[in-house]
Amino acid sequence: MTWISRHSRSVLAVAVAWSALALPAQRAALARAGDGERPELTLKATPLVAFTPAQIRLAVEVKGGQDDYEAFYCADIEWDWGDETRSELRSDCEPYEQGKSEIKRRYMVTHTYRIGGQYRIVFRLKRGDNVVGSATTTVQIRSGLRDLGSPW
Repeated sequence: MTWISRHSRSVLAVAVAWSALALPAQRAALARAGDGERPELTLKATPLVAFTPAQIRLAVEVKGGQDDYEAFYCADIEWDWGDETRSELRSDCEPYEQGKSEIKRRYMVTHTYRIGGQYRIVFRLKRGDNVVGSATTTVQIRSGLRDLGSPW
């Protein structure tokens, strides 16, 4: 029995040592597997329903993916407001460095609608003429008293 218990302890010690080495290696492999994972964009408008003139606040969140996701780093921004107007913002950043450059995770802006209607808003991240990411939402703008010809 003595040899078995010594042998069991040795096997147990080797198993514990291997698992201590394997866990960090597995974590590193999982982290590498996430490299290049595309972040997701979500666009939220507040309020979703309003009366003219309506000032709508928009927030885009970039969720998931790597902080240095190259396609999203220093991308140009385009807002298509759905009312036949667009806004663009060109970026000027330092050159991309893997592991050092960080993508922006939040974009906020407001837009005013003066005519009632349903509007589809599109947010785009662009590299040159190529769209690398986008998100959409819809707002409903109702005509206010001024639009209805009210004397008030």
